[in-house]
Amino acid sequence: MRRWDGERVTKKPAKATIVDVARTAGVSLSTVSRVMNGNASVDPELADRVRASAEALGYAANPLARSLVLGRTQTVAVVVPDLANPTFQAILRGISRAAADDGYHVLVADTAEQVSRERPIAVDTRRRTDGVVLCAPRMDADTLATLLPDLAPVVVVNRSPQPGTPVVSADYGTSLGELVTHLYALGHRTLAFLAGATGSASGAARRGALAAARTAHPDLVIVELPCGVDFDSGASVAGDVIDSGATGVLAFNDLVAMGLLSALADRGVRVPQDVSVAGFDDIPFARYTSPPLTTAAVPAERLGADAWAALHAQLRGEAPIAAVTHHPQIAVRGSTGPAPR
Repeated sequence: MRRWDGERVTKKPAKATIVDVARTAGVSLSTVSRVMNGNASVDPELADRVRASAEALGYAANPLARSLVLGRTQTVAVVVPDLANPTFQAILRGISRAAADDGYHVLVADTAEQVSRERPIAVDTRRRTDGVVLCAPRMDADTLATLLPDLAPVVVVNRSPQPGTPVVSADYGTSLGELVTHLYALGHRTLAFLAGATGSASGAARRGALAAARTAHPDLVIVELPCGVDFDSGASVAGDVIDSGATGVLAFNDLVAMGLLSALADRGVRVPQDVSVAGFDDIPFARYTSPPLTTAAVPAERLGADAWAALHAQLRGEAPIAAVTHHPQIAVRGSTGPAPR
């Protein structure tokens, strides 16, 4: 390509090629290729010479060509049900930052809470990437089991153990049980549980905790109310919560709890004087609600980093840890208090 510069015609400097690097370093083309692709079999002294020559010449390997040579895209997929949910945003942030440190990019697929789309989207993204982190809380167990071999290497987030596939999860059941214990100790004997998405794996863990609480405390009544997983869902069930006679509420997540707080305030119901409300997740806004929200703090960003570690191990041909489970810690704030007399 030529450029007109006053009365002179100048040539744009030619871009350095792999041939130039090989000639300058005094090695073969294949040696340069192995060094630039991170092959550890090259003699360290030769590798240093190649890298120094490449830097001096301003040579950088073409990413597309490198992918073709290696048979890898240096990209992984993350499939989530709802990117608007701050918890999934935090999981994604943990994956993205850790993957970037290892030279990988992340492709994100949002299934918009449509379970029927999870399998085809996961399969399609796997064709374009080197591996998948799958967040599919409502996919039925049989479908998940048959899907995972098609996605390998793959890591599953917040599901029960899967044979041959690493799982990274939070212990929703134990932490919800601790929230029940917290409210029971405050004198609450009638609780409402805002159930969240039907078929959710973490929802099943929550219900197991509620069953255990009923057994441990025969005088405890827990009313389950159908509810979604977002702010509007929480706001929409305020009337049902009031009608239930519950003095304490366990929301499926913080978004639901925030919606309920807003609707209760509109109705003149005081929190926690008239009714206590607890959420789950500890999203960034939870401590800034009015009053600040009692919740269980899920280390979502850490979940993402652990998911990447398990996937990266598989990409390197190593054996990852089969299961990593985190215990959400209870954060007691102003939205829960003694049961009203």
